[in-house]
Amino acid sequence: MLPKKFRLLLFVQFIALTLLLTVVNVNAQALDVFKGEKGEIMISGGTAHIPVMKDAARNIMSINPNIRISIAGGGSGVGIKQVGEGLVNIGNTGRTPTNEEVAKYGLKMFKWAIDGVGVIVHKKNPVKSLKKIDLIKIYSGEIVNWKQLGGPNRPINVYTRDEASGTREVFWEKGLGKKTITLKANVVVSNGAMKSAVANDPNGIGYVSVGHMDDSISPVTLDGVNPTIKTVKDGSYKISRGLYSNTKGDPTGLTKKFIDYLFSPEGQKIVVENGFIAVK
Repeated sequence: MLPKKFRLLLFVQFIALTLLLTVVNVNAQALDVFKGEKGEIMISGGTAHIPVMKDAARNIMSINPNIRISIAGGGSGVGIKQVGEGLVNIGNTGRTPTNEEVAKYGLKMFKWAIDGVGVIVHKKNPVKSLKKIDLIKIYSGEIVNWKQLGGPNRPINVYTRDEASGTREVFWEKGLGKKTITLKANVVVSNGAMKSAVANDPNGIGYVSVGHMDDSISPVTLDGVNPTIKTVKDGSYKISRGLYSNTKGDPTGLTKKFIDYLFSPEGQKIVVENGFIAVK
């Protein structure tokens, strides 16, 4: 008989292998619906969604190369317009489509994740905490120098998103209280572009999806609350929104299977791995 420590080691290895095979089996089951299919899914809209879309698409296309999935950004407004006009199968939004948009295009909405929108500054900026009133004054152009906030005597370079952006709309509504954004603000086209701009500008301030935050920038505490997945989830961080995939009418065929995959255990795992909060 094998010594006790070796029997224990083999038992542990057996359990680990069993768990691994179980995970592989679950993943395979979620993707089984795509076997034997052929066609294309076209997706556009919100840029916060793109990492999840890419991971989901890669998994699907790896199991079936006869399926082609194309993904583009453009912002929430673009996603709604293009899916509504039949140019794409799925239009992603970082906000709830308005009643007018739903009525105009016959949209069906699918919220598969929850996200926060956090304020960011350059890593070397000593100002890493703000009151909401100060944030509003920065974005309105009333506060123009970091010295006014206890930082260095340098001008504040404000970065924002274009008006088609769902990230901008949520930030403007919940972070700025719908106050006017200064016309001197620099406009960038995506979460990635915003992060890159602030990471390369010691005087910059901007905002990105919490799921896009990394070590290249510093998050800013707002009214004493850090923008993190935990604080978004427990509701203490207030600048949050749902991430939606929208279709024109009820989805069918490959489009329906793709959306169903986002809600599967594997799809929701992708959501969490990309820094968002799963809805299931």
